[in-house]
Amino acid sequence: MGETEAMPETLIIIFAVVLVLVVGIGLYAGSRKKKSDTFRLDESITPVLTEEEAEALERAEAEVAAEEVPLGDEPVDPQTFTATLERPESVPSRMERLRARLARSGGMGKALLAILSRGDLTEDDWDEIEETLLVADVGLEASDELMENLRTQTKVRGTTDPAVVREILREQLLALVDPSLDRTLDTTPGIGEDGGQHPATVLVVGVNGTGKTTTIGKLARVLVAEDRTVLLGAADTFRAAAADQLATWGERVGVDVVRSDIEGADPASVAFEAVAEGRRRETDVVIVDTAGRLQNKGSLMDELGKIKRVMEKQAPVREVLLVIDATTGQNAMSQAKIFSEVVGITGIVLTKLDGTAKGGIVINVQRTLGVPVKFVGLGEGADDLAPFDPEGFVDALIS
Repeated sequence: MGETEAMPETLIIIFAVVLVLVVGIGLYAGSRKKKSDTFRLDESITPVLTEEEAEALERAEAEVAAEEVPLGDEPVDPQTFTATLERPESVPSRMERLRARLARSGGMGKALLAILSRGDLTEDDWDEIEETLLVADVGLEASDELMENLRTQTKVRGTTDPAVVREILREQLLALVDPSLDRTLDTTPGIGEDGGQHPATVLVVGVNGTGKTTTIGKLARVLVAEDRTVLLGAADTFRAAAADQLATWGERVGVDVVRSDIEGADPASVAFEAVAEGRRRETDVVIVDTAGRLQNKGSLMDELGKIKRVMEKQAPVREVLLVIDATTGQNAMSQAKIFSEVVGITGIVLTKLDGTAKGGIVINVQRTLGVPVKFVGLGEGADDLAPFDPEGFVDALIS
């Protein structure tokens, strides 16, 4: 009886041991299988990559590094982030860079040197000289003066040495360009009757296609490079893109634009508000753009006079710059005369002077108006506007 009762307990123990062994073996096998599914790369082994894969890896690593923020750095607040503005090229630097471009307008000087160096000049040679001057838009009166002086000086010195002839030509051209003229731009803020500062105001005029709006943007860059504060007025309300164009120029150097949201708004009102805003901000210089208008449109020219008068209610207009396309030749002279009568031009900006043989227009326009060329545009780049340098101009002509 005792042996019979002990049998079930023994069987239970044996069954339990077997069950534990079976489960253990199963778990061990599962563990081995799981480990066999995991691949580990021996860190001592360097994988072989193709050239394209290696370049892609370098780019990815560089992008990750650029996005990483060092520990302790505060995140950038988007509201206080300010984009980096362009720093315009300094005036001395741009003058040096643009001398070579100015030399491209030296066709007149080179032609004159070639003729004067021939030796005993015949009347045909002198006729050729005169033709060269007229083609270069020097103008009839200035051409006659230059011809007479060249004849006299070459005869007095009795030489055909090219170096001497070049020096004579340089002296005569420089005298015609007149380096004694004041070519500075009056941008000194003034004091109003109320004792507050008012800006130096500049009115820019010219016909369609001369590059007037672009010139204003470039002029703003020149002034910013000289650490002046500038405000632009978009009084060309007839051309929808004009204000946008000015704003684009201003954004690049941190200059604001006063404009109207109404197409065809009163240009005089916009000009008035631009100067008034300049007074409120105590801005150094306010430059006002105007619609490019044909000189034979009397009503438009009268409107230009109105713009100037309205601006002067806020502050004196220090400068009235006429923008002229150097390639238009004698047509520019008639434009200049009309504008001068209406608004009293104080200075000339000659655009597109590079790549033209009509450099004589500098002499002609100055003699016609009695005012100096103050700036020249010598290319399409943002910093391709520079103060006019008489000696550099003449040297480039005959280099």
